[in-house]
Amino acid sequence: MLLEDAAEHTPASGRMAAVAGVHDVTPRTVRRWIDNARANGGTYTPAGRPHFELTEHMLDVVARWHGNVTRAHMELKAEAKNDPKLPKVPARATFHRAVHRQLNRGQLAGLRKGEATRRRFDVFGKRERHHRNYAWETDHVEASVKVIIDGHIRKPWITWFVDCATDGICGLSITPQTPSRESILVALRDALLTTSEHGPFGGRPQRVRVDGGKDFLCKTVGEAMDLLGTELIVLPPRRPDLKPTVEAINGAVKKTLFADMPGYTEAPTLPGGKPIDPNPELLHFEVFVAQLLNWVREWNTEHTIESLDGKSPAQVWAADPTPIRTVTAKDIHAFTLERLGKPLAITSKGVRWRKRDYFAPWMVGKVGEKVHLRYMPHHDHNVELYEPTTGHYLGSAVMANQAPPAVRRELDRARRRQADELRRRQEKAEKSRKARYAAVNKGPTQRLDAITEDQAIQQLRDLGGADLSTQALPSFLPLPAPTDGWAVPRSRPADSDHSDEDDQ
Repeated sequence: MLLEDAAEHTPASGRMAAVAGVHDVTPRTVRRWIDNARANGGTYTPAGRPHFELTEHMLDVVARWHGNVTRAHMELKAEAKNDPKLPKVPARATFHRAVHRQLNRGQLAGLRKGEATRRRFDVFGKRERHHRNYAWETDHVEASVKVIIDGHIRKPWITWFVDCATDGICGLSITPQTPSRESILVALRDALLTTSEHGPFGGRPQRVRVDGGKDFLCKTVGEAMDLLGTELIVLPPRRPDLKPTVEAINGAVKKTLFADMPGYTEAPTLPGGKPIDPNPELLHFEVFVAQLLNWVREWNTEHTIESLDGKSPAQVWAADPTPIRTVTAKDIHAFTLERLGKPLAITSKGVRWRKRDYFAPWMVGKVGEKVHLRYMPHHDHNVELYEPTTGHYLGSAVMANQAPPAVRRELDRARRRQADELRRRQEKAEKSRKARYAAVNKGPTQRLDAITEDQAIQQLRDLGGADLSTQALPSFLPLPAPTDGWAVPRSRPADSDHSDEDDQ
């Protein structure tokens, strides 16, 4: 108000006196405040005490010494002593205050321990949760636990899809080796089905946020998202703050599950880095999977989250009225499998692909037909086959040299069923070809399979027969009566006379 009065050149001595009385200063001081605010864009800005400012060279020396301010000060003092032309270096305390004034805590931490440490001092905004299936986040995480897999010690990997609105884990896949697009497709299939053991979470999400990993950006995953009508949002690399939901679960499973397992790789160690228990009884991979799935169930149904008003993810999911776009288990094959470009023909050995033969009992009698092949990457033991024009799912096929005995027995039964069906049809046709007559002792005989006219018409109707008059050609239609202007041919009496003579 005082600044507006001063801009309008109106007397404000009474108002300035009142402000000066409140702050226990003189009106002259208030007038200086107004002049300062006018000079600084309408905001009073105290001049402050003069202080020492670091030069760019001084900041470079601090960075070269990785944030060691004392050692940088010693080097600068030695340089100034040897070269009088260089700026004078203040005392160590003044230099420390200047460094902390021009470099914040995050920058100093980054100089000392790198970018990952600097990010701990960043401030991130909180993303709105929206509704269920509005957005999912997915990521790979290496389990910090050593397990036994076929006699070898390895650390498994986990790939999961998490709903951002409820923090619920919709689906996951666990692999003994480094994950690939196969792991993503298996986890996506598990996440889409609401009937899986992680239900009721699932359905088609509107968008999925992924990092810049090449397996998430492969063609197969992109096609699956396009078929689902899901937008794939690619986040910049090394930005875990942009997918905080899945990152929070990565940290939670480490602290609440892996830390209590034998073989935990981040457990405290003895002096010298030796583990406290050098020979722990490691879990087998199957036991690890069972415990992880149980942890996922507890996270979804029993674990409560403060940011969800103290509710579990399942409770928040059930209370959300947003419709779920479901996907059936039958259709999900086409969404989460990699497709071979060209159709393949069914031969007597099955379908030939990658120098391997795949067959199934349903192929009996279909030699020569074309099929589209879809497969799960790195899974060569079976494939899924579809009709090439309509995309109708035909069935699966197994590799010939890996087919179990039950499949081979079913293939033999299918061939026998085809042969029996053909024999029955031929015998029925042969019976209908032989006419049977009733036995008589005089007069003409009669066919036993003869039917009446009414029965024949009814059978034609049952077979979908149409009225023959509607299918008649134009030359067989009756002509209309001639009009008066038409020329009508005369009768030929001579013909009748000649015929009489011939008769005589």
